[in-house]
Amino acid sequence: EGHMVLREIDVVLKPGQTLGVVGPIGSGKSTFVKALMRLIDIDSGSVFLGGKDITELKLDSLRSHFGYVSQENVLFSRSLADNVAFGKPGASRDEVARALKQASLNYDDGTLPSGIETVVGERGITLSGGQKQRTAIARALLIEPPVLVLDDSLSSVDSDTEEAILEAVRRERREKTTIIVAHRMTAVAHAD
Repeated sequence: EGHMVLREIDVVLKPGQTLGVVGPIGSGKSTFVKALMRLIDIDSGSVFLGGKDITELKLDSLRSHFGYVSQENVLFSRSLADNVAFGKPGASRDEVARALKQASLNYDDGTLPSGIETVVGERGITLSGGQKQRTAIARALLIEPPVLVLDDSLSSVDSDTEEAILEAVRRERREKTTIIVAHRMTAVAHAD
C-alpha cells in the first residue's frame, strides 16, 4: 500500500549458511521472508539472489529457488505420499519416505491406518497439527530447493521432534541455504 514495512535489514547469505530470524509476533519476520520470494511487492534494488535484483526475475524462476513452509499448511484429500510429492509429482515412494523420515514423521507407527497411503482428508483433517507441519516440511525437503524457508513451521512439534528435524536439515542441506523463522530460540541455536 506504499508504506515502509521493513527497514535497515542487511543480510548476506552464502550457499550452505543458515539464517535464524527470531522476534515477537508482528515484528516482521514473515514479511521479511515473503519479500525474498516476492510474495509481497518490494522496491527494486532491495533484494538480490545470486547478484540479480529479484524484481527483474520472472516470478516462476525466482520462486523455483525456494522451498517455503509457512505457518498455514495446504494439504489435500489425497494420500500422505501424494501430499508430500505435490511439488515433485514423479517422486518415488522411496524418495517420499526419505523426506518423511527427515521431517520426523513416522507414518507406520499405527497412527495412520494405511501408512504412507493413508488419505489425510481435506486440509489434513485426520492429522495432528504437528503431523501437518511435518508433512509440509517433507514436501519442501523432497524438492531439494537451493533455499529452504521454514516460517514458524516447527511451532506444533515438541522440542525433541524439533531437534530431530533441524538435525536432518543440517545434515542433508550442507551446501544449501536455510532460513528458519521462529519464536523459540532453540530452533535457531545452530544458525550461522
